[in-house]
Amino acid sequence: MAQTKQEQPVILVTNDDGVTAPGLRNLVEAVKDLGQIVVVAPDKPQSGMGHAITIGYPLRMDPVTIFDGIEAWQCSGTPVDCVKLAVDKVLHRKPDICLSGINHGPNHSINVIYSGTMSAAIEAAIEGIPSLGFSLLDYSLEADFTAARHYAHLLVERVLKDKIHRHLSLNVNIPSVPMELIQGVKVCRQAYAKYEEDFNERLDPRGKKYYWLTGEFVNFDEGTDTDVWALQNNYVSVVPVQFDLTNYTIKQQLEKTWQL
Repeated sequence: MAQTKQEQPVILVTNDDGVTAPGLRNLVEAVKDLGQIVVVAPDKPQSGMGHAITIGYPLRMDPVTIFDGIEAWQCSGTPVDCVKLAVDKVLHRKPDICLSGINHGPNHSINVIYSGTMSAAIEAAIEGIPSLGFSLLDYSLEADFTAARHYAHLLVERVLKDKIHRHLSLNVNIPSVPMELIQGVKVCRQAYAKYEEDFNERLDPRGKKYYWLTGEFVNFDEGTDTDVWALQNNYVSVVPVQFDLTNYTIKQQLEKTWQL
C-alpha cells in the first residue's frame, strides 16, 4: 500500500553551492521517491563558509519554483542558517532526515572543517536530525552525477530504514569516475590530510597589496582505512562525523598530569 503524504518521511534538502546548482537538483531527483521533499538552500554560492551563522544582518527567504511539485525556498544566509530557518519557519518541526549537497568538489579529510555542505549536515545532527552530506569529486557544473544519484538514493534509503541514531551525520564522497568503475561503499575514518597553503601576493591598479589563497593538497596518512584512500581506489567513502570536538585521550592525560 502506498504511503500517504502524512506518513511519508519529511526530507529537508540543502547545500552550499546555491539553490540553482546542478548538484542540488540531482540530489532532489535521487531521493524524491523516498519521502516528502522540502528544499531550503542559499540564494548564492556559500562554499567554504563552514559553520558560520548570520547574526549582524537580517535574513531573507523567498519561495522558488525551480523544482516541479516540490516546495523550495532560497535564503540569503549560510547553509547553517538554511537548516535553522527550515526547521523553525518552513517546516515548523524537525524533518525526519536532512540531506546536504551534492557538493561540486571533494569534502574529504580536513575539508569537513571548512565545508558549508557538511556544516549544514552537522547542524541538523546537533538538532537531533539524522543527516548526510554528499560531495562529488568534480568541480564542473557539467559533471556526471549518475553514480552520485545512485549512491545517494541507496544510502538515504538505508538510513531511513535503519534509524541508526538521531545525531547521525555521514560525510559521503563519491569518486568522479563512470558508474561501472566504482568498487562499492567503504565506511572510513577521516584521513590526516590538508592543504599546504600559500597566499599569492599581488598589487591592485592603485598599488595596494591583495592576496589570493592558493595551496597544494597533501596526504600525510598512509592508512588504507581512510576516506582519501577509498576515493583514490574508486570507493564511495562514508565517514561518520560528530560535533563533540573533545580530545578524550589528551583530556585524560591532562587530568592525570596537570596539578594547577
